This record gives sequence, C-alpha cells and structure tokens, in this order.
Amino acid sequence: MKYDIVVIGAGIAGLTAAIYGKRAGKNVLVLESRTYGGQIVNTPSIENYPAAMGISGFEFATKIYEQAITLGAEIKFENVMSITDGKIKTVHTNQNDYQSPVVIIATGSKNRQLGLPNEEKLLGKGISYCATCDGAFFKNKVVAVIGGGNTAVEDALYLAGVAQKVYVIHRRNQFSAESVMVEQLQKQPNVEFIFDAQVTELIGEQKLSAININTNNQARIINIDGLFVAVGRVPENEKFANVVTLDQHGYIIAGENCETSAPGIFTAGDCRTKEIRQLVTAAGDGAVAANHAIQYLNQLNQD
Repeated sequence: MKYDIVVIGAGIAGLTAAIYGKRAGKNVLVLESRTYGGQIVNTPSIENYPAAMGISGFEFATKIYEQAITLGAEIKFENVMSITDGKIKTVHTNQNDYQSPVVIIATGSKNRQLGLPNEEKLLGKGISYCATCDGAFFKNKVVAVIGGGNTAVEDALYLAGVAQKVYVIHRRNQFSAESVMVEQLQKQPNVEFIFDAQVTELIGEQKLSAININTNNQARIINIDGLFVAVGRVPENEKFANVVTLDQHGYIIAGENCETSAPGIFTAGDCRTKEIRQLVTAAGDGAVAANHAIQYLNQLNQD
C-alpha cells in the first residue's frame, strides 16, 4: 500500500502534519499504536494554548483528530516496528507494510520511570504515571507526587481536589514549572512540599504502603496510599536508530526545519531535539514538518 506521506504517531504533532498534508492535496496515512492525542489527553484543562483556554486535553485532541479525518487523512491503529530506508521507504507495522517517499516521525515520548525495585510490580497497585487517569481511586487518601515540572504541578493541583493530603517531592529546591501554576499549588491547604529530596525505596508487597526518601542526607519514611510519578518523559525512537541519527538521550536530531539525517524522513514534536516541548510547539512542528515534506515530494515529482 503506497501513500504520499506516512505519519508515525497520532499526537498533536502527527495530526497537525496530517492536516497540512491533506490540505496540500497529498494522500496521507497516520499510524498510531495506542490512541490519538498523545499525552495531552490526560490534561484536565489546557491553559497555555492560544484561544483554547479551559478546554480539556481530550476534547482538544478529539477536535484535531476529527479535523484530520474530515479532510480525508487515513488513520490506522497499528504498531510501527521499523522503517526500511530508500528512495521509497517501507514502514513495517505489526500488521502491514506501507510504502511512501516521505515519512514523518511524531512518536512523542513515554513516562520516565524512577528505576527503583518494586516499581513495575506496584504499577497499578499504588503507583501511577497519570493523575487524571487514576486520581479518583485515591479520594480522601494520602498521596505523593514526584517531580517539579508542569506535569507534576498539574498532577498535584488535580489531586489536591481529590485526596486528603498531597506530598509534592522534588529533588531540587525550586520548581521548573510555570510560576502561575506553582502559585496556585502553593495556595492549596492540603499540599506539603518536600524539596531537595529523592525517593530511595518503594515499600509494599501487594500494594504500595509507604516510600522512603532521602532529604538533606536524612532518611524519612512517608506512609502513603498512592504515588504519582512525574519526573519527565523519554523518547520512543529506538526502533528508528538505524535510519535517523539520535542524540545521546535518544531524541531524533533535527533543527527547526524538522529534517532528519535521512532524506525524505522528517520528525515533529516531543521526539525531536528541541528547547521547548509544549502543545503549541508540537503543533508548530507538525506544520513545519509537513511543509518541508510537501516541498520534498514536489521536488521528487519534478526530477
């Protein structure tokens, strides 16, 4: 099956690329292994995207998904396994092979784990990476959030309205999150901040019951019912390492033109090297990647 453009990933970057590709009259396929929208679907309220203030992440993603479908983009929920490079690239999924002269990689990123013993065992048994997904299970209970970025503060704000008490544990002495959000969190009466601290142990057999933290070189055990991990994300680019160049952290190396080291392969969104990973920059990347992909296609047709 051959397409003008194959987009890998149906997050905001990938769906935006599909929209721009279809508006240019190209035959576009989007491949997604999970669900459309990417990580933004877990955000209860978007506050920093122009003209979309207050809308939920799921509603925002659904609107973009529906726009891409309406324009004629084909979206298939299949897991991409690899890419065979060449003038015509072949994208191999767990179900089919698709051919295209142009591929846009927009796979986003996944939750970074703490890397502690018991973490996998206790996942879903007190440990979660999504407060809006699992927060309701901890109504009137004691929980902790690990992290200091926007996601951690968003999670803590959400949980403050659900849980009896929320500990916010950060390895540094100040947040990297937006100051407006931090100020909102500081006003919550049931939130306690623990800075310069690291979780060293996850305690529990059948379910999480406590964590051991190290703060100022002193050990402290905190009894909690739930732990929400928000210590960043890592890219999912390992399967493309044989066709595009990755940096030391696994991100696809690409400038603002979204061009990778492989002609005809572009990248967009959180999976590429960039300074700011936000909703608005993901959409911008999608538009730029699609525009350069269209130029590349047009040049191929002229040759």
